[in-house]
Amino acid sequence: MKAFNEKLIEEFRAHGGRLSGPMAGREPMLLTTTGAKSGEPRTVVIGFRRDGERYLAIASNNGSDAAPLWYHNLQLDPNVTIELGPERFQARARTAEVSERGALAPKIDYLERQQALTRRQIPIVIFERV
Repeated sequence: MKAFNEKLIEEFRAHGGRLSGPMAGREPMLLTTTGAKSGEPRTVVIGFRRDGERYLAIASNNGSDAAPLWYHNLQLDPNVTIELGPERFQARARTAEVSERGALAPKIDYLERQQALTRRQIPIVIFERV
């Protein structure tokens, strides 16, 4: 999986966010966090949905019982870099509050499918430009 993601990141950056093959036509986000242990930048490819000026993602880890490492990194440092197409900007991440979840969940069409794979509640992450 690591090699697959590294190839996607390379292609994303080389072609202004456009991908080929099975990923053609999709609009992923490159998310760079600060590693919780290493302090080094860590970039991952994630799906997202726009919500006005905000961006929404779920920390699903493909329905695993453990949250993805990028989510753990956000808990220690919510300041991130986001790349969308050719655009790169700074943002701050936060986990949606319980009171927000009901309104946000329907905006993320794949949340229900991912949630069905695990007993833990999958966090909805909100990214806002700084």
